[in-house]
Amino acid sequence: MTAGMSQTRKRRTSLGLRGCLLTTMAVAAASSVGFAATAPSAIAADAQLKQWYLEPMHAEEMWKTTTGEGIKVVVIDTGVNSSTPSLEGQVLKGLDATNADGDETDDYNGHGTTMAELIAGTGKGGGLRGLAPGAKIIPMRVADTDFQNKNSVNAYDTADSIRAAADSDAQIISMSFGSEFKMDREIEAVKYAQRKGKLFFAAVGNEAEKGNKAIYPAAYPEVVGVGATDKQGKVSDTSQHGDFVDIAAPGDDLPFWCDENFERYCQGNGGTSAATAITSASAALIWSAHPEWTANQVLNVLFDTAGRGDWEKGTLSNYLGHGIIRPAVNILKGTGDPGEADISPLTKEKTSGSEGSGAPSASASSQPEKKDKAEDAAMAGSSTEKNDSSQLGLILGGVAVVLVIGGGAFALVRKRRSA
Repeated sequence: MTAGMSQTRKRRTSLGLRGCLLTTMAVAAASSVGFAATAPSAIAADAQLKQWYLEPMHAEEMWKTTTGEGIKVVVIDTGVNSSTPSLEGQVLKGLDATNADGDETDDYNGHGTTMAELIAGTGKGGGLRGLAPGAKIIPMRVADTDFQNKNSVNAYDTADSIRAAADSDAQIISMSFGSEFKMDREIEAVKYAQRKGKLFFAAVGNEAEKGNKAIYPAAYPEVVGVGATDKQGKVSDTSQHGDFVDIAAPGDDLPFWCDENFERYCQGNGGTSAATAITSASAALIWSAHPEWTANQVLNVLFDTAGRGDWEKGTLSNYLGHGIIRPAVNILKGTGDPGEADISPLTKEKTSGSEGSGAPSASASSQPEKKDKAEDAAMAGSSTEKNDSSQLGLILGGVAVVLVIGGGAFALVRKRRSA
């Protein structure tokens, strides 16, 4: 299944069952923006203005300090079309792990290209504006259920992609893809990526109302599981929850490529797919601003600056993990504790030496149980930031939407759930 714009769930019946990506692209009918009969400027206005999270996240202000330059992000997905105007010059050589016809730039349904644009799109030609437009994308193509049903593919494509990502010079791995099933080869690849000092984000899935099972690789202890929030500031109804959720980001009601010919964008729920891409871009901004930091320190700052409202620091939510991403709190205010370079924020274990990235990595250990679940609500900003005239407390870091009422005041919309 695709971690995003949700439709029917199809399961992969061979080894490594993963179901359609965490988002299928059907429903192209809903609110589409077409290239055919529309001028590029109009397309830009339509698609880019629908990226509602950029303003409350203070993207324009952050880009004056950093755009993510110097950071490379591996996108493990359906492929990335490097020919879209927004990705021109943004996509580097990657890997087609499917072993089917085509290569990693042959995106068979548009999902991977959407994720890449949300991370590093320049916005040219009416394309989506990435939160880290200075970053570069390394695409790794894997097969979703539909693609697998039509082609003879490599059963270990995700594991092979993760290992290749670990061996690349990318700092971040973004994977809006998942399965209900663990696979030994994938587990070893994930641990290998951690030993290489990579920061790995994955979507937790969009079937909270249809079983809410743990999704891998997001549920592996070495991977940052990303949940989604909607435009109103609530945890997305479809965003899966459990102790595998580490952080959350905006995901609902966003533009996406809705056809394999790349002729139009549609509006829909990118869900945890989009949230993962936006979180990866947030990490790219922070890492670019602090290139001397390790993956552990970048992640620790993401956790430390996450929006929690009056939720006590140190508590975790089954729905939001540490809270809602707010990279501007670090980029614009310089706050956020990077912590120890060799301590994993995920496992709390001391990390071993890197095998090649130059950054220390976390040891392979099981993730500690997340206790003292916080009130599961979409929150933005701590109470101490509510009167900040710079409105940094409004950084919609993910879910939370803080609704601006005027001046520096705002209301916090919550959605209460039992843990």
